[in-house]
Amino acid sequence: MLKALVIDPGKCTGCKQCEMACSYENELEFNVSKSRIRVFDFHEQGKMVPYTCTQCAEAWCQQACPVNAITTDAASGVKIVHENLCVGCKVCTIACPFGTINYNASTGKVIKCDLCQGSPACAEACPTAAITYQDVEQAGFDKMKMWAAKSGAASESHGANAPVAKH
Repeated sequence: MLKALVIDPGKCTGCKQCEMACSYENELEFNVSKSRIRVFDFHEQGKMVPYTCTQCAEAWCQQACPVNAITTDAASGVKIVHENLCVGCKVCTIACPFGTINYNASTGKVIKCDLCQGSPACAEACPTAAITYQDVEQAGFDKMKMWAAKSGAASESHGANAPVAKH
């Protein structure tokens, strides 16, 4: 059973507990600059959104790495950076279209989410359940339910004036 992080931005308060837990779990220090998850502040919209590596099936970071320092764990699908192979060239950081691979200046290597080997510290630390770790199939189902709820609400608001498809 494949699992993934599921992020619900509507539940995020911007507390950054996820960033602190991540940096401590992976670097043994509370330092948000060394976190593998970031909370983006969209202050104009009044929203905070946690974001991290989505573990792409066709990972551009992995394909771009000139020394093959990024591999895929066959069981989990997680993309893992092998620090002993990484030369710190940062090509993967450029290749990632989501900006979720970061350079760690203190080690001269790149860092990215590896789901804490199956027990993500960010999800455990999130006090509002804005970040959860769940079965991929359930996550997809939950997204469909949210979309259906939004669609239903939109069509109900149009009432009798809703457009009707003609065949």
